[in-house]
Amino acid sequence: MSIPPPPGNQQPRDPYGPPPANWLQGAQGYSPHGPHGPYGPTGRPYGAPVSVNALAVAALVLGVLCFLPAAGLVLGLIALRQIRRNGQSGRGPAIAGAVLSSVGIALWAVTLSTGVLSEAWEGFKDGARGNESLSLEKGDCFDAPGGLEGDTYDVDPVSCEGGHDGEVFAVVTLPGGAFPGDAEITDIADERCYALQDQYAMDSWAMPADVDVYYLMPSRDSWRYGDRAITCVFGNTDAKAGLTGSLRGDPTTLDTDQVVFLSAANAVDAALYEEPEDTPVDDLAGHRAWATQVHDVLGEQIEALRGHSWPARARQPVAGLVKDLEDAREEWAKASEADDVDSYHAHYDKAYEYVDGPSTVTARKALGLATAPPSPGDDEGGGSEAQV
Repeated sequence: MSIPPPPGNQQPRDPYGPPPANWLQGAQGYSPHGPHGPYGPTGRPYGAPVSVNALAVAALVLGVLCFLPAAGLVLGLIALRQIRRNGQSGRGPAIAGAVLSSVGIALWAVTLSTGVLSEAWEGFKDGARGNESLSLEKGDCFDAPGGLEGDTYDVDPVSCEGGHDGEVFAVVTLPGGAFPGDAEITDIADERCYALQDQYAMDSWAMPADVDVYYLMPSRDSWRYGDRAITCVFGNTDAKAGLTGSLRGDPTTLDTDQVVFLSAANAVDAALYEEPEDTPVDDLAGHRAWATQVHDVLGEQIEALRGHSWPARARQPVAGLVKDLEDAREEWAKASEADDVDSYHAHYDKAYEYVDGPSTVTARKALGLATAPPSPGDDEGGGSEAQV
């Protein structure tokens, strides 16, 4: 007796066939993987490729290059949020980009707060509108198509051997801090440039009468980029004339005998330039104090000239000059002790008879130096300024 099979298809299920249609739904109710099946996120076929989040890649690139670090940090955070929501890959690059961008932000903050941007000034000078005046150094010569006076300098460096508009004899570096203002920088330039010109052109007798001192000074704009240089320049008072050849006369171009002689002469000249502005009638005490200073400086320079070993051709001429300086020193001593203006003037006039006198010319000739003294009308102050 046979028993009929139950209704429906009762063929045994193929163990290697596809699972029932409701298998995945039932597995989800018991799977320890939560909303994901054992083979990946719900709804993604097994073996399907996982896309990489584009923002994560962008964040990593910006972080590595340290370019726009704030943008790299923001993109990294957005990418992490999208990866959690969409199940994309790229979590590692997103984190790395955010971290690197954070480091970049910190470095920029340190750079701005400590003034390290001033180190970039050298690069700025080389590329700022082709402004070569920002790179001028001591001993450089240049042409200034716009002239030596003005607000903007666009100069062309040239050889000092030929004609040129200006020659740099010193560069004064100012301290940092806030911009001190044009007036204060000009005062510093007046004081420092004229004091430094004798170190570059030691023989004032060799300086052409039509040469004056000019300044290239920082402007408020260039100061923000780290410009702290006052450039001291020799230029012709006649803008159409210019300069010819170098005016440099220092230990790099002079011999030892010439340097010793000029150093002594310049020290005496510097003391004489300190004469009080008020007349002896108004300030006899001030003039007496100044006469004492000149007396003391003369004593120091006489010893310097005596202590040097001069070549045979210059021994007698220098000895004759030293004798005149000693006589002048005695007159300065008497002037420093004068009881009245008339007595002071008498000794003052005798003391000045030895300044740039015949013995000075003879000694200069023996040493191969210029023998024509500067004109009494030569101006010793009032340089011209310019801003870069």
